[in-house]
Amino acid sequence: MDNAVDLLVIGAGMAGLTAAARATSRGARVAVVEKAGEVGGSARFAGYAWTAPTRQIMAEINPHGEVDLRNAVVDDFPAGLDWIRGRGVECADGVPVLRYGIGHAFDTNQYLDACAREVRAAGGEIHTRTTVEGLLTADGAVVGATVRPADGEPREIRAGHVLLATGGFQANAQLVEKHLHPLASSFPLRSNPHSDGGGLTLAESVNAAIGLPDAGFYGHLIPSGLPFRDSGDFVGLSLYYSEHALLFNLHGERFVDETRGDHLTAMALMEQPEARGLLVADERVYRDWICGSYVEGAVAVDKYTEAAKRGGRCGLAESLEEFEYLPEEWGYDGAKIAEEIRRVNEAGQKVLPPREYDFTPLDRGPYYIVETTPAVTFPLVGIRIGADTSVLREDGTAIPGLLAAGSDTGGVYRRAYAGGLATALVFGLRAGDAAVTS
Repeated sequence: MDNAVDLLVIGAGMAGLTAAARATSRGARVAVVEKAGEVGGSARFAGYAWTAPTRQIMAEINPHGEVDLRNAVVDDFPAGLDWIRGRGVECADGVPVLRYGIGHAFDTNQYLDACAREVRAAGGEIHTRTTVEGLLTADGAVVGATVRPADGEPREIRAGHVLLATGGFQANAQLVEKHLHPLASSFPLRSNPHSDGGGLTLAESVNAAIGLPDAGFYGHLIPSGLPFRDSGDFVGLSLYYSEHALLFNLHGERFVDETRGDHLTAMALMEQPEARGLLVADERVYRDWICGSYVEGAVAVDKYTEAAKRGGRCGLAESLEEFEYLPEEWGYDGAKIAEEIRRVNEAGQKVLPPREYDFTPLDRGPYYIVETTPAVTFPLVGIRIGADTSVLREDGTAIPGLLAAGSDTGGVYRRAYAGGLATALVFGLRAGDAAVTS
């Protein structure tokens, strides 16, 4: 393991490997350390890179994100796709994602492996099962890190730049309770188990700023009480169809515009009593959305039938009158929920909370009922960065030598979302550039 490199990357996921390969392609000496036994992180579970196609659309759906960061994602995304193609990986034509995004399917595993090969072929080193014990500093700058291989003694790696790209803190109970919600540690983890806040902790050790406060997380609703058996369940159990259904809390009340997106509804449910609720669809929603594909070209999975087969809290009511027979131990007033559904149907476009993007009545039995809870993929709170990926202090000044990218960072989104792989790609590339130009 070399003791002097241009860029030391901590974390070998989408952002880290992208930065490492980019810096390598520009002649930098690179070392990568990864605590897991293999590279790739949660990006290995993904299959689309997507974001908003214009600055205007990004601003409309993400008004509270930092302007320079959100604009960078939009501006650099096309070049990022070209970079992926340049590694020999095919990117499919764009397809709609949600109401406002454009996404491109690609083989993330092929891409990640290509980046790793590129680094190694140029003489760079990638060390798995290696932890970081602390950052090295001199005269206020970060100049490397102390790392420990699983089978060896700690050693120092000196570096011109250190990149934090450890994937977020979703696997750290204390950090999610602090930065997301007191109940968040009980939510299922919809990602790899290694992203436990290592980057955030290292950043805080050198007085980096953390934010945006109350930014929330990216995740989805899943049936309550069903553990993920494997990474395939991250998609297989996600109740994307909630955008066309109705969600009720334990008091039998709607509390959010479900049609704005399942990822936003998951955040809203986090703040309701016990962070659980009943998701109700009718025959139309079942036919058109539960049994359909969330993204064009994706495999369709009957989420209701799968949840029921796995033992989730599911019910089938032939009519609204049958809601009164909901199991008492679930804790919901079925008759009240039925009355609320009637009210929603009668109110149409005037209903409150609004149903801006789908106000079609849910008036066709049978009704498909699933109790749901949020699952966290990664936080939107994280290390504050500049547009060049430099890590910032509270006063807005950069910490020399320290960069951050991917889910370790905050500021791009606040209670909004327009793609995670896109941000990792864009800022991974910017971090690789910063390592050889600053």
